[in-house]
Amino acid sequence: MYGSKSATAKRTVPDLRAAKGREKIAMVTAYDYTMARIVDAAGVDMILVGDSLGMVVQGRANTLGVTLEEIAYHTRCVLRGVERAHVVGDMPFLSYQVSSQDAVQHAGRLIQEGAESVKLEGGIEFAETVYRITRAGIPVVGHVGLLPQSVHAMGGFKVQGRGDDAARVIRDAKALEQAGAFAVVIEGVPPDVAREITKELSIPTIGIGAGPHCDGQVLVSNDLLGLSLGNSPKFVKRYAELGENAASAVAAYVDEVRKGTFPGREHTYRSNESREDRSPGRESTNLPIDAPLELDYWH
Repeated sequence: MYGSKSATAKRTVPDLRAAKGREKIAMVTAYDYTMARIVDAAGVDMILVGDSLGMVVQGRANTLGVTLEEIAYHTRCVLRGVERAHVVGDMPFLSYQVSSQDAVQHAGRLIQEGAESVKLEGGIEFAETVYRITRAGIPVVGHVGLLPQSVHAMGGFKVQGRGDDAARVIRDAKALEQAGAFAVVIEGVPPDVAREITKELSIPTIGIGAGPHCDGQVLVSNDLLGLSLGNSPKFVKRYAELGENAASAVAAYVDEVRKGTFPGREHTYRSNESREDRSPGRESTNLPIDAPLELDYWH
């Protein structure tokens, strides 16, 4: 399946809205061309170019240092590998909190880079911002519950919506729908709260650490593939252990290099190679020593 072309139609905002109550939405993060190609071919509905790249790509302790330029760069990389999935560009810290005018401009930048919608964190306090962005013709995915960009204000990555706080999270989600968001991510809340929000909203809810009752789920690709180091959050299911496999592969390579067993004969060009052995596009191997080489990917 890896690298195969998807024959299914492109996922659009109307498609995703219409999925509520009919089919679950599968969403994952991707930050580069290779991962985008893999997850798109696997059939995901939405790809989030998330500010989580600050942690899983840049090695930061949180997402706060990620810039708009970095999201724009990774969005461009992802888009080159996508045919079917709907691509969401994450609005990083301080790209929308200062003013609605800035928010519209920065959201527009991500759309110009090729994103098909944007995501921003926060509830009722950002409803006007969401309204202004959507009025500019830019689709918005909201985000309530645990807000990674508010990690310091929340005292860490802590579950939200417990007890009396549930009403606040529900109110936030409703405000985002009324402001024009076409979907809402619900992060780090008890399942009963996520179920209530999903029931109350006419737009899809996408859960992460919010239980099974949402209209869809999202995970960080590095987490679900077993590429993340250290302990995973409770809500993460590791569907593979590619980190261990990759480490073993590199260790085998290092061992063969040091022993001199790689490269072997099968990985080496011969000076008297036949026409079948030549690199594509080469008419002859009898080139002058100072002749310019066509440095394509030799096979």
